[in-house]
This record gives sequence, C-alpha cells and structure tokens, in this order.
Amino acid sequence: MAQESKTSPPRRPWGSLFSRKDSGEKSGRSRWTLGMLEDKETIEVPGSVLLLAADHNEPLGLRNAPARTSHSSISTGIIHQLPDEVEEAPKKKTRDGKIILDPQPEDSANDPLNWPAWRRDIALLSLGLFCMVGGGTTPLLAAGFTDVANEYDVDVHDVSLTTGLYMLGMGLGSIIFSPTAILYGKRPVYLFGAILYMATSIWCAASPNFPSLVLARIFQGIAVSPVECLPSATIAEIFFLHERAFRIGIYTLLLLGGKNLVPLVSAAIIQSMGWRWVFWIVAIVVAFCGLLLFFFVPETFWDRKPISRKVKKTRSRPNIFRRISSKQEVVHGLHGTPIPTRRPSLEQTEDALHAPATTEPRVKSPRVGFAPAEKVKFADASSESSASGSGEEQGAADKEGETNKAKTTSGEGPTSTEEKVPPSIPRLPSPERVSAPPTPSTEPGPNRLDHYDTDTEAQSIRSTQTNGQLAYTAALRNQPARSFAQSLKPFNGRLNKDKWHKVVVRPLILFSYPAVLWSSVVYACSVGWLIVISESVAVIYREEIYTFNALQTGLVYISPFVGGILGSAVAGRISDVIVKTMARRNGGLYEPEFRLVMAIPIAITTVIGLMGFGWSAQIHDHWMVPTAFFGIISFGCTMGSTTSITFCVDSYRQYAGEALVTLNFSKNVLHGLVFSLFVTGWLSDDGPKTVYIWIGVIQLILLLFTIPMYIFGKRLRMWTVRRNFMERF
Repeated sequence: MAQESKTSPPRRPWGSLFSRKDSGEKSGRSRWTLGMLEDKETIEVPGSVLLLAADHNEPLGLRNAPARTSHSSISTGIIHQLPDEVEEAPKKKTRDGKIILDPQPEDSANDPLNWPAWRRDIALLSLGLFCMVGGGTTPLLAAGFTDVANEYDVDVHDVSLTTGLYMLGMGLGSIIFSPTAILYGKRPVYLFGAILYMATSIWCAASPNFPSLVLARIFQGIAVSPVECLPSATIAEIFFLHERAFRIGIYTLLLLGGKNLVPLVSAAIIQSMGWRWVFWIVAIVVAFCGLLLFFFVPETFWDRKPISRKVKKTRSRPNIFRRISSKQEVVHGLHGTPIPTRRPSLEQTEDALHAPATTEPRVKSPRVGFAPAEKVKFADASSESSASGSGEEQGAADKEGETNKAKTTSGEGPTSTEEKVPPSIPRLPSPERVSAPPTPSTEPGPNRLDHYDTDTEAQSIRSTQTNGQLAYTAALRNQPARSFAQSLKPFNGRLNKDKWHKVVVRPLILFSYPAVLWSSVVYACSVGWLIVISESVAVIYREEIYTFNALQTGLVYISPFVGGILGSAVAGRISDVIVKTMARRNGGLYEPEFRLVMAIPIAITTVIGLMGFGWSAQIHDHWMVPTAFFGIISFGCTMGSTTSITFCVDSYRQYAGEALVTLNFSKNVLHGLVFSLFVTGWLSDDGPKTVYIWIGVIQLILLLFTIPMYIFGKRLRMWTVRRNFMERF
C-alpha cells in the first residue's frame, strides 16, 4: 500500500491541500508561517506582497498568475515588460515633483486623467449624489410597512417582500449592467439607469394594488444596481492612485449616508404626507440627479495599454525583434523556488526556464512574469488593457508600425516549427526577416499559435483599421480636446469585442474561489443583517412593543448611521495596524490572510449586537437599549463588509471588478431575498428574542469558517491559480 501511494500520481484536486507530505520541508522552508500553511512548491503565490518600503511594494507570484482573457470594470496594477529597444519616457509627476503619477497620463487632452481637477470632482459629486439616493432606496419603506399593509389590506410580513424582491432586482441588475458597461461604456448605463429609476419611482407612487407595487420595486432594484458595481471603477479611471483613497471615502460616505439617512427622511414624509409621496419625491430627486449625470459625467473609458515612446534606430543588433517572455529569465522566489504548477504548458517549457534569454526562441506566454528591474515598468493598466494582455501588449510594442495581420488562435501548445528547434539553439532573425513584414507562419511573434485568444482593445484596433475605423481610445488619442457639447454624447459605440454572455458568467465562476466565497458570505451577512433589522423595525417599534409613529421609527436609524461611520473609521486603522505588525513578523511579506484576524472583533460585535437587540426588545427594555444594540450591529457589520472586500481584492486583484459583482450578487439575492421571505413572519410567531438569538448563532457559525480559511488560505489561492477556472471558461 505504501509503495502504491508513492508511485500513483495524485488525482484528487484537493489532495495537494490536505496531504501530510510537504515538499517544503525538504527544501528547508518552514511549513507553517504565523499559523498559515505554506504552499508546498513555492512562496510566490499571487496576492502575496513583499513590503520593501513605506511607499513601494513588490507583488509576488505574477509569473504564476494566469493572464486575463476578458475585460474588467476596475483597473488593476500590472507589470509590463518593455523591449530593450524601447526607451521609457520620463515619469510624469505632480506639480510639486514629489509624487510620480500612477497611472501615467498620456499626452492627450481627451485622457480623463488630464481633465481639470474641478471637472473630475464635479463628476464625482454628481455620481455620489445619485449613489446616495440609490443606496437609501432599499429600506425606503421601512418606517411605512404598517401604512402600506393597511392600505392594501395585506400582512406586514408580506410588505417586507417589497424590500427582498427589490434586492433581487439589484442582484440581477448588477449581473446585467456590469458587463454592459464593460462593452459599451459606463455613461449609457448611468443614464439608462437614471431614466429607469425615475420611471419605476413614478410606477411605485401610482401602484393601484400590492402586486403592482412589488413588480415596480423589482424593476426599481434593477435600475439602482449600477450605484453598487460601477462608481468605484469610474473613480479609478479619472483619479490618480494618490487621489483615490479620499475620493473613494467620499463615495463610501455618501452611499453609507444614503442607506441610513434616506429612511429617516422618508419616515418624516410618511408621517406628514403619506407613503406614496416618498416615491414622488424620489422621482423628482432622481430627475435632478439624471441631469447632473448627463451634463457632468462623460464617458471615462480610456485604454491604458503602454505605448512605445521611442525606438532606437539600429540595424546592427541581431536581436532587434527579440522579446523578453515571461517564460524566460524568471526571477525565482526568495528561496529559489521552481515553478509551482504542473500544467502541461509549463512542463513543455521546463528546460527553457533555465536557459539564457539570448538563446531562446520568442515564446508567447499567457502569464505575466518577472523581468530584470531595468526592463520592468509598473503601470496601472486599465481593465480593458489588462485582459490577457501581457503577451499581446509586448508583441505590439516590438514594432510600432507593424503591419496588421489576421489572427489564428488555438492555445494548444507550440507550433511544429518550434518543436523542431531545441531551446538551447539560438534563433537570430535574418536580414530578410528584419526588412520584410513577417507572416503568421514564420514570425514567432504575436501571431504564434501557442497563445490564448484575447479580446483587448489593441485587437479591436487592428481588426477595425482595415475598414477605415479606429477604436474609441485610438480615435480620441489623435484628436484635439473634445468640446463640452461633444462630451454630452450619450453613446460612443462598442468599446471592445468581448462576448456579453462570457462577461456575465465570469462573476458567477468566482464562487468556486474559496477566498471569494468566504468574502461573499461575510459581506452578505454584514449588509444583510442590517436589511433584516430594517424589515423588522416596523414590527418591533410600531406594532407590538413600542408603538412608535413613522417619524419616531425613522429616527431610530441615527444609531446605525453613527455606528457605521465609526466602523468605517476603526476598521481601516485597526486592520492596517494588524497587517503591518504581522508582515513585519513575517519578514516583510504581506499575505491577504492577515486581514482575517479582523474576524475576531467582527464576531464579538455582531453576535452580541444581534442577540442583545432581540433580547432587549422581547423583555420590553427602554427603547434606547435595542437602538443602541442596533448601532453596535452596524459598527460590526461595517467592519465585516470592509474586511471582506479588502481580503477579496487583495487575494485576486486582477479579478477585482468581477469580485465586486459577485459580492453584491450574493448580498442581494442569496441573503436579502431569502431572509425577506420568512423573517417577519418568524418574528411575529416566535418573538424577537428567539429570532435574533438564532441569527446570532448563524453569524457565529459562519465566521468560524475563518479559521480554516486562515490556515489553508495561501494554499487555496495557489490551488485556484493552478486550476485556472476563470480563464478556462
């Protein structure tokens, strides 16, 4: 038996995670690091970051990270390898010369990063106001459930469906609008969402019966969904890296303020004018926000694929078209770790990894790799140019005036020509190949058959230039500054050639990534419990226990508003202190799993808050007691949402756009809808004490999964890299 286990290859996909045998012990590396299991074959796991200085980090594992084969809505930092012949332009800095601009703006007035600061800030505030109104629409009727139930002669727990099905609409809308924005731009999505938002608000206000109101709320959720999945991408496109933190803070504050302040205002309107006037006023405010979006939020898409600035004109060098591939001159891990994956494409080039770069044939690689420091350029590549772009971008940079060629893709492996040439034999370009345009069958460059098909904007440019048309960014790059009237154009055509259904499914595939799954569960609970409480506020404060009126019930939301602000401020500071301390003890190596330590204060605050809220309401404590527990819940849930998003993005930065859609989908559909179906009826039958004690137990059980996530998290990240589910689709 022992002999068979040694000779038989592992067939179970999870076997590498839980196997007792650890090759790291043979190489002298520690199996455990601060309670985490290291990967057996490498420490260069995507997501790990080597903290070199206070203002400079070195991401590890880029050579193991799979290249994107689709666009994303959020830009990611990618290391681009530039050819030897290309001279990198001097870095642009701020006016005081202290900060290097990241990403580097182009010399075009149409580049959103070159817009005046006031124009970018007005766009942010216009979008932020729209998000504030949209964020507060979820619990809009929380204080008026009783009024709606009396008018339509239905039970109060049936009225809670207006919130749950609204969240279902938000979840479906994020799946629809996010890929649409990637393909056609964010401006038409914002404008269409505002128009649909205004129309559905009028529909809600004029609903003749309860089914009509429920249906209107579903479509209203679809209309509001862009406020959750797109503004962060817009901020990343119009602000530099050193400007984003403050602007994202403004957006988060407005979105958070809307979720807690809008119900307070709606309660006052319900008390004085009736619940229907809430939707009439929302329609008026949304119409104003739509005008702001139309006039002050233009299209912000810009392809930031690096462009060669200057090429040294010399024909004496025999390697003028040589490109450094991510399969060559790879800088090994801190301990000289070999490539960890055993995929066939890497096994075929195992010998080539240790051969000198000058003796290698040009090989197209679907992975981003390390190159010598002087040949590496850090850039904040936009999502549109990061799509599987490392190999294609490098091929485009080799020859700036390269003739457009038809692409043949297979991704099956090297061509027959390559197989006949050993890696140890140099292949130097002949004078004929230097002077004549290459053909797809002979040029081992971008047209090689051993690469994956990608749908980058660079490909769109090459495919459309034959028809006399240029892609969106390429056209604007060579035009003078657009006038204000030209920027009002609501639609700019298709921006890339991705398939819509492919972009739709990608966020759902991320549920197979354990880090994203954990983040989805924690994020869904962190936001979902607040929605559950908002659905039960009318039952507890208006009907059974405290007999508040609508205005008094709305004033209860001051407590979670204060708790949310404190949670946002504390979560970031405490998390950063923990991360820096643990990274220092880990030799300067940061792991995303360090963020999971925050699960301890999250569990304490949320579990105590949930159980205390229900218990105090059941025994008729003073109304301030459950209200204070409501604020404690908001404090812990805000920390939970912040931690889950940060951990998810740090683990899979290249999939950040899809991950945010995944998190919002799980929050809206898998939690908000499900609990709205029975929580108010459960509350009426068993009382708040039983309900919220069980909810607290559920929260505690789910957070206990943080322990195995912390222990096996690094191995799981490398396991997903080897399986590569996202790019196999």
